[in-house]
Amino acid sequence: MADNGLATGGDREPWPEIDTSAAHAARVYDYWLGGKANFAVDRQAAEQAIKAMPSIVDAARANRAFLGRAVRYLTGEAGMRQFLDVGAGIPTQDNVHQVAQRVAPDTRIVYVDNDPIVLAHAHQLLTTTPEGATAYIYADLRDPDKILQEASQTLDFGRPVALMLLATLQLLGDADDPYAIVARLVEALPSASYLAISHPAKDVLADAGGVEAADALNRATRTGLHLRTREQVSRFFDGLHMVEPGLVQVHQWRPDVDEQDPSTQLSVHCAVARKP
Repeated sequence: MADNGLATGGDREPWPEIDTSAAHAARVYDYWLGGKANFAVDRQAAEQAIKAMPSIVDAARANRAFLGRAVRYLTGEAGMRQFLDVGAGIPTQDNVHQVAQRVAPDTRIVYVDNDPIVLAHAHQLLTTTPEGATAYIYADLRDPDKILQEASQTLDFGRPVALMLLATLQLLGDADDPYAIVARLVEALPSASYLAISHPAKDVLADAGGVEAADALNRATRTGLHLRTREQVSRFFDGLHMVEPGLVQVHQWRPDVDEQDPSTQLSVHCAVARKP
């Protein structure tokens, strides 16, 4: 397995401190999913958002279910054996490597996140089948070149890679030039690679009390949330070929029989696309 940088000492960077003085988006999301890796400040922010928009918990859980369906599709039908999951978040049930390696035990996965609490739980992301591999990179999405360089210790960028950016890009504002960051990551992937994105839907949120929920989270967190419309999310896929059903809400992307009614409205857009 590649060196994942989890140890400290020597020339390594010191273990980052976990800030519990303000809510953090990853920990709020963990709370909505029923996790335990969150603090009182996160729970308070999460509950304020729920009060403004009760369906936000359904949206978070539908986003997690989309992850599972997308990974099963990519590993099974698309034949992907390499995943780069940027903004992996706090480990929970059915992480990317668990879903992928159930389908194809030789799958290799690199997780990326810059939240210290994710780093603290990263050992849960580093279990793997003997045939496959997992690694964790402590890095910021705003530094795609670092991500690509360190990921190349585990992934072969001469072969197709599935790039996962789920519920992550809303943490980047326009000043960060998120379209250029995504384009840089996709540029490094060979033909027949895939991009999967989910993103809070500004146009749906506006009709469901979501603006108030987003405002509550923005007041509580230091990262901030940057909502985008369906058209704005679509721009991340420029030059790629979307897999059917295209850009839809997360619960509408190839839902399983027992999953949520696809006629309802949930505030997260998503798509999976292939690089020609």
